[in-house]
Amino acid sequence: MGKKDRKQDKAERKAKAAEWRAGAPEAVAELLPGEDTDRALKRLQDQLVMLQHAYVIHGHRGIVVLEGWDAAGKGGLIRRVGWCLDPRHLRVHSIGAPNQTEKRQHWMQRFWTRVPENGRMAIFDRSWYGRVLVERIEGFASETEWQRAYHEIRAFETTLLDEGIHIVKLLLDITPEVQLDRLQARYDNPEKRWKLTEDDLRNRARWRDYEEAYGEMVERTSLDRAPWQRINANDKDTARIAAFEAIIRGLGDGVDVSEPVVPPLIRAFFGDPS
Repeated sequence: MGKKDRKQDKAERKAKAAEWRAGAPEAVAELLPGEDTDRALKRLQDQLVMLQHAYVIHGHRGIVVLEGWDAAGKGGLIRRVGWCLDPRHLRVHSIGAPNQTEKRQHWMQRFWTRVPENGRMAIFDRSWYGRVLVERIEGFASETEWQRAYHEIRAFETTLLDEGIHIVKLLLDITPEVQLDRLQARYDNPEKRWKLTEDDLRNRARWRDYEEAYGEMVERTSLDRAPWQRINANDKDTARIAAFEAIIRGLGDGVDVSEPVVPPLIRAFFGDPS
C-alpha cells in the first residue's frame, strides 16, 4: 500500500468511526448551576441509593452493561457505584473467558445464570457483547457464530425487557492518545502497574478492528427500549457524571422512588399521630 493509499485508508477509517459515533446517542454530563463534579457525584449517588431502595421494596430488577476501550474508566465507575449502594442487593460481574464447563454449554447460558433476582441490580464489566467484540476479533468465534450472535443478543435482551428488567448499555469511548497516556500512567505507578496486561497492548494494536466492531455492535444491537449510549470518557470526572445520570435515568424509568407508606403499628410505636 502506497503512501497515498495509506492516507486515504486512514481518512476512510476516521470517517467511518465518526459515522457510528454520530449515530450513537451520547450521554452528556449535566451539572446544576454552581455545581462542580464532586458535588454532582454526591448528589447522583444519593439518588442512586433511593433508587436501590425502591428496587428492593418493589422487587424491580436492573442491568447495567459496560463496554469500551481498555483504560476507559469502567473500573473507576463501578467503584463509585459500589461505594454508595448496599452490596447485598448489587452484583458486579467481571466477564472474562468462559471456563471449561461454560465452553461445553451454549455461549449465552453463563449470562442467563447471572440475570439479577427481584430487588437486585447487576453491573456487567464486559458482557455477552464479547461475542461480537473480542471473540470476533481474536477468532474465538467463527464468522457464522458472531454474525448469528447479533440476533441472539437482541432476542436475549428483548426477553429480559419483556420480563420487566431495566437495561442500560453504556459504551465508554476514548481516543487512542488518551488511552496511551493512561496506559503509560499505569506503567509509571507501581501501585497501578498490576492493571496493565499484555491484552491491553494487543487490543491497542488492533484498534482499527475494534473500531469497526464497536460500530457494528452499536448499529445492530441498539433497541428502542435499550439503546447504546456513548460516553465521552476522555475526561473521567465528567464521564462518571454522564454515566451516573444515564444509569439513574434508565434504571429509574417508571420506578416509584417516593417514600413507602409506614404501617400504623410502626407509627403508633414512635408516637406519630399522623
